[in-house]
Amino acid sequence: MTQFVTLYGRYSAILTDEFGNVKQRVEGPNVVCTNGKEYLASFLNSAAAGASTFTMQYIGIGTDATEEAAGNTALGVEASRQTGIVSYVSNQIYQVKATFAAGSGTGAISEYGLFSSNTAGTMLSRDTESVINKGALDTLTVTYQLTIS
Repeated sequence: MTQFVTLYGRYSAILTDEFGNVKQRVEGPNVVCTNGKEYLASFLNSAAAGASTFTMQYIGIGTDATEEAAGNTALGVEASRQTGIVSYVSNQIYQVKATFAAGSGTGAISEYGLFSSNTAGTMLSRDTESVINKGALDTLTVTYQLTIS
């Protein structure tokens, strides 16, 4: 019997004002990039050898609305990147949640990416969604979930 492993990613972003009121919310599926799949395969190999630490915990946001593609290796126009809080949800779901506080990553945010480093690094996935106009006093919380099935 042949079995296949599928990677499915999803981003959600919630924009709140300085008082915590929800101003806008977007969510949608993403493309798991080719180099991200290579990174996972390499990580599994390193983990088995006990020689590596998993660092796929950085979420980047940007302003390029160009549609995501498997060959993407970076965001089109990155506005900010934050270290996320990593968790295992259940049912093979890996989750990273990052908060972009007031003054961080302002502008017309339309793209999201998960990275292995706080600068450059490997991009596991990229997503483009409807624009969220993040003002200087707004906070944007971005959650990424990767389901391995």
